[in-house]
Order: sequence, then structure tokens, then C-alpha cells
Amino acid sequence: MPGKLKAKIVAGRHLPVMDRASDLTDAFVEVKFGNTTFKTDVFPKSLNPQWNSEWFKFEVDDEDLQDEPLQITVLDHDTYSANDAIGKVYIDIDPLLCTEAASIISGWFPIYDTIHGIRGEINVLVKVELFNDLNRFRQSSCGVKFFCTTSIPRGYRAAMVHGFVEELVVNEDPEYQWIDRIRTPRASNEARQRLISLMSGELQRKIGLKVLEMGGNAVVGYLQCFDLEGESGLVVRAIGTACTLEKQSSGSLVNTHTHPNTAPASNACNSPSKDGKESPLAHGCRSTHNSPVHSACSSQRLSQNFSVSVPTLIFTGMGSGGSAGKEAGPLKTLLRQQTQTALEQREFPFFTLTSFPPGFLVHVGGVVSARSVKLLDRIHNPDEPETRDAWWEEIRQEIKSHAKALGCHAVVGYSENTSICEEVCILSASGTAAILNPRYMREGCLDIGSTDQRFDDPSPPSCGFCHIPYDELNMPFPAQLTYCYNCRRQKVPDVLFTTIDLPAEAAVTGKGCLIQARLCRLKKKAQGEVNATAISNLLPFMEYELHTQLMNKLKLRSMNALFGLHIQISVGENMLLGLASATGVYLTALPAPGGIQIAGKTSGDLNNEQHIQSIQKRINDTIAKNKELYQINPPELTEEGVGSPIPEPRHRSRLFRSHSESSDEVSELDLSHGKKDAFVLEIDDTDAVEDIHSLLIDASPPTGFYTCNTETMPGIYNWTTAVQMFTSVRVLRLSNANLSNQSLNKIFTDLCENLLKSFYFKLRSNIPCCLCHLNFTVAVPEEELIQVSVTAVAMTFDKDQTQERFITKGGIETEEQLQFPLELCADSSSTNAQPSSKFSVSSLEHCSPLTEGRPRSLRSSRSFGGSSVTMVKMTPLSFLPGTRIIKYLGIINMFFIRETTSLREEGGVSGFLHSFIAEVFAMVRAHVAALGGNAVVSYSMKDCVLMENPNKNQAQCLINVSGDAVICVRETDQEPMTSMTNIGQTCAADGAT
Repeated sequence: MPGKLKAKIVAGRHLPVMDRASDLTDAFVEVKFGNTTFKTDVFPKSLNPQWNSEWFKFEVDDEDLQDEPLQITVLDHDTYSANDAIGKVYIDIDPLLCTEAASIISGWFPIYDTIHGIRGEINVLVKVELFNDLNRFRQSSCGVKFFCTTSIPRGYRAAMVHGFVEELVVNEDPEYQWIDRIRTPRASNEARQRLISLMSGELQRKIGLKVLEMGGNAVVGYLQCFDLEGESGLVVRAIGTACTLEKQSSGSLVNTHTHPNTAPASNACNSPSKDGKESPLAHGCRSTHNSPVHSACSSQRLSQNFSVSVPTLIFTGMGSGGSAGKEAGPLKTLLRQQTQTALEQREFPFFTLTSFPPGFLVHVGGVVSARSVKLLDRIHNPDEPETRDAWWEEIRQEIKSHAKALGCHAVVGYSENTSICEEVCILSASGTAAILNPRYMREGCLDIGSTDQRFDDPSPPSCGFCHIPYDELNMPFPAQLTYCYNCRRQKVPDVLFTTIDLPAEAAVTGKGCLIQARLCRLKKKAQGEVNATAISNLLPFMEYELHTQLMNKLKLRSMNALFGLHIQISVGENMLLGLASATGVYLTALPAPGGIQIAGKTSGDLNNEQHIQSIQKRINDTIAKNKELYQINPPELTEEGVGSPIPEPRHRSRLFRSHSESSDEVSELDLSHGKKDAFVLEIDDTDAVEDIHSLLIDASPPTGFYTCNTETMPGIYNWTTAVQMFTSVRVLRLSNANLSNQSLNKIFTDLCENLLKSFYFKLRSNIPCCLCHLNFTVAVPEEELIQVSVTAVAMTFDKDQTQERFITKGGIETEEQLQFPLELCADSSSTNAQPSSKFSVSSLEHCSPLTEGRPRSLRSSRSFGGSSVTMVKMTPLSFLPGTRIIKYLGIINMFFIRETTSLREEGGVSGFLHSFIAEVFAMVRAHVAALGGNAVVSYSMKDCVLMENPNKNQAQCLINVSGDAVICVRETDQEPMTSMTNIGQTCAADGAT
């Protein structure tokens, strides 16, 4: 046998009372792995049993170690009846299987029951002994490391990037295999949890095998998702980027390490060297995209499972006209020839990464996306998931074709997601079309510090990625271009959209901000193909509406680029929800955005003219206010310096939606191709009125607050030592079934706005404060429910410090603990003024699920600054500010189900969700602490599915969380560590405990 697993049960504490006569418990433990089960002795009449069992040994194959979790069940012994279940613990063995893995899993694990939640804790020791297996036909992938972070992990360098890996496994859902009269909630929930755990392990092993076949040793940007297809089955799928990672030596770290108080040319938390050559792991590297809407419609396809391919939206640039610079032509041609030759030897690359070293992205072409509506059929053979594979392959081929149409040969920042309602499934994929550095295309090396200069783009690194990659004489869409405002040699669009992070070398003016577009659309209830067709017809218009809103709000803030763009389309029985989130910035390489002009049809009506003028004044005042708020003061350039006529900013604007032009004022504009500079909005158009409403009610954050959905805020580089993660879930029940599109859209917009306002209110004592990595997830779990989930991290910064981007000297920042108000820990239920009711729950990461009086046992024995006890910290960022990551311990990928039949007694939906999320936090921390870690980075809550039946006093919730377990030490810690592997973070911030 190539592997031996050993487990020891030490003790338990705080067990629930199971014997009402004695108010005690006769507890024992079952330890199961595969088909082998061991039992401990019964420890009678105690709520804190001390088993101290022998070592239970399991001799298994190494592939079983990857597929199976160690299952620990705590039971109460009954002599004359069946033993009562107290709860279970699932322990993933995979973190012990890597060469650099921890030697033992040891700690207190919460005992979790799907009905009652956490019911005490159990102390467990787990060891693994692996034997060398040189069999090249083996089915295990031990040794392959997985990382959830979407950038190269800190402390590593990418010696080789092999490419995109994907896999999916399918099975029947146990929830739909039970006959209702014999189904027990606990039995079906536990069967579901165990199956998902098995499928997750199998999926990870299969992806690891693909990586080994490529010659890699790691998967970066690992994204795993669960598709609950109801009676059709259960699908677990994952994508990632296969790499060969090498540990950085301590000597190389000295060169790339920057003082916590220095401000890099990228974001505030990553500090590559100034020229971008020293560190191949510059995490601030991010790319950009272009932006009006080009619809490349695909033909409709009807197959046995009804496939309708939705038109894809490609964002590309629109700006003032001009011809291409002649001096750049031969070099661009040479670059394309070299990359095309390399492409013949390498597959079209997809990257799930969003951050790259400086110079890796030569040009960015635009955002490419594809959606498809499918009818789900029952999974007949779980071993043959060809149908789902074929669906995703169609989507990826469509993405490739759009990227090639933009003159690009790669897609970066790639992601996939689904939305399922009964038998209809919407498959979505998006990414950024880009031209990569030719050396990567030849060698697959991400470290391009010594790139052959013959293949370098002649543009400065601060603007090269903005230059268009396509031939402007044969563009796949109508667009206007202007010469780059930095190098003044090559063409750039006037607006850039991107799904990835802001590049470290990008020149930015002022600060960034969160920009969101929100949309609700009603649809008729239908079944089968009729329902799928109705959804397919709505999707293209919804995407167009979302992007017009984004363009409006971008111009309203006087910005010209979006980063981290994430678009969600969620389907329900009678509505579709759309939410687009991104971080807007002002790139100095792009032209200044124009204003927004309001026009009406009945110009002779005095009241109408006054109404138009009042709206126009409000919009102009808002633009001027935003320029001051976000400190957007671009340098003035002469027309001769740029090389082509550039209209004055007051004359510049963009074509909006309406193409009707009855008035003389509007008829002077060429609205079909955007050749003029007026961004015209017809207020007599119903949709345009809705857009004006969304513009005027979309208030800026209060003074002292900033928001973004990227890891750090562009334009802020002086972070203090305070950080705090929080999660909030808000559920809105619609009480009026006869709502129009406009009223429904307003309710959804108000829901998101009020959620943000609640954050500002609860964090009001901590300004200046920035909410970073705001991750919104929307869902329609039931016919009358709208659910919005948010995970974010609050970071403070010193507003009095200088905003210079390059600082060579500076003292060590003093630690300032971020004291959050207690009301953020619990957000009680409330009733909205709208015809609806809302339930909200916010959980800070330091909240404990244990009741008062109980010791907080779920703490790591390691510390950040020498103290003996500290909480395991959690953050959605890929780093903890003010610390350096010295070791990655493996990924945490956990799936939990919670069900209750006493919803009102638990405090309603708000109390139920709050306690469940707090318990999830506790269980994640316990597993990290047992591995010897003290932090979770790149944390995300991918799924939070709530199903409620208030009439029966029942509710069920499913949550999937993931992240990287790590060991961190403070930047100021001077103790010698041979495994120190920092890559140059500069944020000096430590979370409040």
C-alpha cells in the first residue's frame, strides 16, 4: 500500500446534553475512512469526555487519500435504542500530501450537525505516511499544490506557465433520491455533504493529474463551483492555471522587499521593484479593456437538450478620430509575426489569473464574454459527463473566436459561472482578450525580467497595455481612436473595460471608486423550451442595458477605465437579475471623458425645457463634484502634442441609447456611429428615464469612505495597520406580485444601495476607510425572494500622508487597531418602506459562534507579533497587510448545509443566517489552526443558497467557502526564519482582534 493514515481521538468538550435524566452524555466516536470504521470506548456521563484512544490506522491507496475525507462522527450511546447522533467532522487529508505540507493535523474541531449547528468540539490528531510510488500509471496527483489566489503566490516565482486546466464530475443529488415519507432532513443533508466532499476530492485529483501530465506542480487561480441542478443531478466543476512554481530564495526576497511605509507604482499592497524587473511576482499588475458594445451574434442552435447561444458582448474603444502612427506599424507587425509563430507551437492560452508581472501583457483588446441557455436533462451515467463538457467547450470556443477577432491570442482574467432555475441553466464565461509577451508564447515563462528587447513594444510600460492590438483599418466594430496621451505614438480607445486587476505600471490620476449597474427584468412563467427561449431573448438586451449603465456612471465620475469587471445574470421563475460591478479609474493614457447631454422631443414646451435644464444642471454639478471628490485633475495637453484633434472636454460625450432624433438639436448629431461628441439621452424614452433615475440616485460614498471591488483602491498608497473582513447577506421578499420592470428595478437598486449605506453607517467611526474587494452575489432562490450577499474587507489609510507614488524612505508605521462598532456583528430584521420585507445579517470575522461563557477555543497557537494567542484571520485579499506569508498550507474548500424546522424560534431568517455564517467562520478557522496556520487569504463565499418556507417554519441554507490557509508573521518581526518567502508587500496593516 502506498499510504497509511493514522488518527487519534483525544477528547471532547462542551457536548450537548443528550440524557435528560442526568443532564449528561454517554459519548463515543466513530472514525471512518473509505469502508473501514473504528470506534472509541464510550465515555459515560460527561459533557467533556477524555477518550485518549489508540492510533487508528488505515492502509489505503494515495488516490483514496485525495478523494476521501476522514469522517468523524460523535454519538450518544443508548442501551435499548438506536444511538443518537451528536454531529460530524470532515477532515480533508489533501493538505498533508504535498512535499512541503504540515506533518500533522492537530486541534479542536467544531462538531457540526446540519440541524442544530455546532454542538461542542473534539480534539483530533491525524498523520499520513506516504511511500514512494514510481508507477507512471498511478491515478493520484499527490504533490500538486493548489492556490485560490488569482496571482502568483507570494514567495514563489513562476518558472513555467503551462496553461488552462478544467475538469468536472457529475452525480445524482441525494436530496432528490429520497421518498418524502421516509426522508429525514439530517440523513439527506449528511448524504449530500459527504457526496459533495467526495466529488470535490475526486475533481481536485483529476485536475492534479492533468497538471502532472503538463509537467507542472501547481494550480493557481483555482476556482471550484457547485451546480445544484435539482432532479437533473449535481455537478462539481473547477478551472485553474497550471504552473511550475519555484520557491524564491531569501536573497532574491531582499531585492524585491519594500518597506511597509513605501508606496509602490502599483497598488499599496504589493511592491515590485521600480523597473518591474526584479520581481516576477508583481501582484499589482493588471490589465485593461475597451468599451462600447459590439454584438457578434451567434446562430441559434437547437439540440436534444435545447441550446440557444446568446449574442456575445465585446467591449471596445470609442474616442476621437485619427490615423495610426506609421512608426509603430513595422514593430507591431513583427510582434504579431513572432506571437503567431509561437501560437503554432502552443495552445490558445486561457488564464484564471488577474495579476501579472510588468510587461507580461503587451496589449489588451477588450472584454470578451459568452452566454448560453441550456435545458437540463437527467444525468444517466455519472462516469460520462460528456454533455456538460460539450456545453463548456462551446462557450470557450466562442470566447476564443471573439478574442481572435480583436487581434489577440490569449484570454486572461477568465472565469465561468452558472445560474440555474428548475430545468433551465444559463452558462456564462468572460475574460480579457490580450496579446502576451512573445517570450511567454515561446517558452511559457512568466518571469520576463530578461526579455529579448527585439520583441518589446516600444511604448512606455505605463501605457503599452492600453494600446489597441487590432488593426484599426480592419476593426471588427465601429470605434473611434485617439493617440495615446502618454507616448503620443500609438492609438488608444477613449474607454477601457477589463476583468482583471489594474497593472502595476499603469499611470492613474486621482482615486478609483466602485461602479455598479443593476437591472431587473420580469418574464412570464413558462416551462421547457418556451421558458428557455424567453430567457435567451432577454439576455442580450439585459447585457446591453448593464453596459450602458456602466458607461453612464463612468462618465458621471469623470473616469475612463473599469477594472475587475464582473457581470452576473441570475435567473428566477418570473424574473432575471443583472448586476455588474467594477472599479472605475482615470488612466492618464486615455482621453478625458465627456459629459452627458440631456435632450427632449417636445422642445417647444416650456415646462419640458425647464425639466431638461434642471436634470442637466444636476448631472453637470455631479460631474464637477466627483472630479473634486476623486481628485481627478489630468494634465492639460495641446492638440499638436497628441497628434490628432482632441475636442474640449465640455464638448466630449458618448452616444447613449436612443436613436430617435426629432429635435433640431439632436438631428445635428450622427448618432449611428458615435462620430460626434454629445452623449445624448432622450428623456422621452422610457428606458432612458430609468437610466437618468439610476444616475441621479446613485449617490457617492460619504466623506471619508471609498469603495472598490479590486484588492486595493487605485490612488491610495498609505494604508495604516487596520483591516477587517465582513460578510453580509440580505434577503428581500416581494409582497406585491404586480410590479413593473421600473418599480422592480428601483427596489433592487435600493436594496444594493441600502446595503452599502449600512456599511458606511456601521463603519462611520473609522474614517478614512476603504471597502476593498467588494464581492456582490445576487440570486433569486424562490419566486418572491431577491438575495444579495456581500463579502468585503475594510481597510484604513492615513489621509495626512503624502500621495506620492514613489517613496524611498520612511519610518515604520505604528499599529492602529481598527475598533469596529459592535452593531456590525448583528443586523436585525427590518421592514422596508417598499412593498417588501428584508432580512439582513452581517458577520464580522472576529465574531464567535459559541455562546457567552464558553472559552474561545478556535484560536491558533501561532501569533503575528509574539503574543501567545491570536485569532485565525480571514481576508478576501491575497495577502494580509503588514504581514508576510512564510508558508502556504493548502486550500480550504468546504461545503455546509444547515436546515431548521424552528425558524421563528431562531430569530427568523436574520438570526438563522447570522448563526450559520458565524459557524462557518468558526469551522474554517478550526481547520486552518489544526494545520498550524494563522490566516486564510483569498477567502470567498462562492455560494449561499437560501430556501425558506415561512408557513411551515422551515428554512435551509447551503454555503460553499474557499481560501488559502497560510502562516503569516508581521513585517516588523525580526526573528530569523529560513522559509521566509515574502514578495514585497507594502501595506502595513494588521487586523483587529
